Amino acid sequence: MDREIMHYDVVIVGGGPAGLSAACRIKQLEEKNGESLSVCLLEKGSEIGAHILSGAVIEDRALSELFPDWQSRGAPLNTPVSKDEIHFLLNHKHSVRAPGWAVPKPMHNHGNYIISLADLCRWLADQAEQLGVEIYPGFSAAEYILEDGAIKGVITGDMGVDKAGGAKDSYMPGMELRAKYTIFAEGCRGHLGKQLISEFNLDKGKDPQHYALGMKELWQIPTQQHQPGLVIHGTGWPLSESSSAGGFFLYHADNNQLVVGLFCDLSYHNPHVSPFDEFQRLKHHPLLKQYLQGGQRLSYGARAASKGGINCLPKMTFPGGLIVGCDAGTLNLAKIKGIHGAMKSGLLAAETLVTAIQQGHTHDERDEFTEAFNASWLHQELQRSRNFGAALHKFGTLGGAAFNFIDQNLMPLPLTLHDRKPDHATLKAAHQCRPIRYPKPDGKISFSKLDSVYIANVNHAEDQPCHLRLKDNSIPLGINLEKWHEPAQRYCPAGVYEIINDENGQQFQINSQNCVHCKTCDIKDPSQNIIWTTPEGGGGPNYPNM
Repeated sequence: MDREIMHYDVVIVGGGPAGLSAACRIKQLEEKNGESLSVCLLEKGSEIGAHILSGAVIEDRALSELFPDWQSRGAPLNTPVSKDEIHFLLNHKHSVRAPGWAVPKPMHNHGNYIISLADLCRWLADQAEQLGVEIYPGFSAAEYILEDGAIKGVITGDMGVDKAGGAKDSYMPGMELRAKYTIFAEGCRGHLGKQLISEFNLDKGKDPQHYALGMKELWQIPTQQHQPGLVIHGTGWPLSESSSAGGFFLYHADNNQLVVGLFCDLSYHNPHVSPFDEFQRLKHHPLLKQYLQGGQRLSYGARAASKGGINCLPKMTFPGGLIVGCDAGTLNLAKIKGIHGAMKSGLLAAETLVTAIQQGHTHDERDEFTEAFNASWLHQELQRSRNFGAALHKFGTLGGAAFNFIDQNLMPLPLTLHDRKPDHATLKAAHQCRPIRYPKPDGKISFSKLDSVYIANVNHAEDQPCHLRLKDNSIPLGINLEKWHEPAQRYCPAGVYEIINDENGQQFQINSQNCVHCKTCDIKDPSQNIIWTTPEGGGGPNYPNM
């Protein structure tokens, strides 16, 4: 197939905080050294920010390294944290607030800001374009170019392909974007990042990555219920009823807007658990409901998060490129933050590659990135928090909290905890677990999956191949349904997977048009039978300021 070929010094896959920070830093260093470097950034969303979803509270450390004058440049950090609370929900009515001294130090948010990460990424994209970065939204990197044992760029997805794989009248083959080096910054469970980790055995000797499914809603609430800068985190009910782990967040942003969400650890055991429905009933707890009642829900979204920390962090270098940010897993669970870490990894990648290109290198492995990373405050931070997630997995919410209080507040414990069981292997058989009957949504505080997907503004081109691929079509009904009552019906937060009965009998139906690109199916399917791939460029959710 004849493809158009374009050549760059650096190609960056992903328009999130890691990729955009790398792009900006490369061009800053280019200006400093008086050399012209061509940089191309691909973003699979219809625009920068369309697929971006995060809590989000940001620590501005990496942003200040990238743009020390970010305030005068108008970066959208408008709501400093004014009050910080952590609660344990005992049941559906009662809760206990943790005293400040009992909260692990990394979880304190004094000096941080409540933001929209989508807005921050749009601002970063503006800075990047002013510096000369070429940004192409609506183009997915469908595959990488591997030649002579090195990555030499990526190929964008073909456009105008029908469900059968044939070319429509609008067919346009993908382009080859070749580069001296390629940075992969796709976010958690990146389609290509996952393949690269396997291709180059980057996770050798590491614990398997662990994940949480994060769901978030944006609300407009009455003025009298709004407390700008208030940050609330918590855990306990309702996840505790099914012995699941995770936690919730509720942030009062500017303009009478509030964000509320739940992180459900994907290491849960009960296949009857529906993270989406856990989130919906969580909002009825009086602690949260007092802020939501009388408000209007504006948007909904979901995204998996890599939370394993440094014990699970793969090698980030390989011949011809780097994998950074949440694509690698730089989130610090102890802080419940990943933006500053993703940005810092992007800065380190940029600084490494600019030096390499200026010295005449191309397509080789840059070990000095690892040296720079190991010497950075990011590595120090992740190393200090290495036991946080494993402690919660091993000892439960209360036992893990006690361990982390000692480890983070009193004295660093001279040991490293490990959790070597991958999340997809944790489910027990359905008959061993208690079924869960979730309350019906009331349409005021709680809502259905389909109503939620509607306000995620999901759109995929009609008549295109299904981007959710099964390795074996017989497994959903032949194995997953019998053993686990096919958990895809419940772990997916967008109603993509259904078991239906029609004239042809029982069928496993994939409603791929509902997909919000959270990647949970790729992670949690107990048979590891579902592979998430990139749909036609621009497809998926279109988040406003999530």
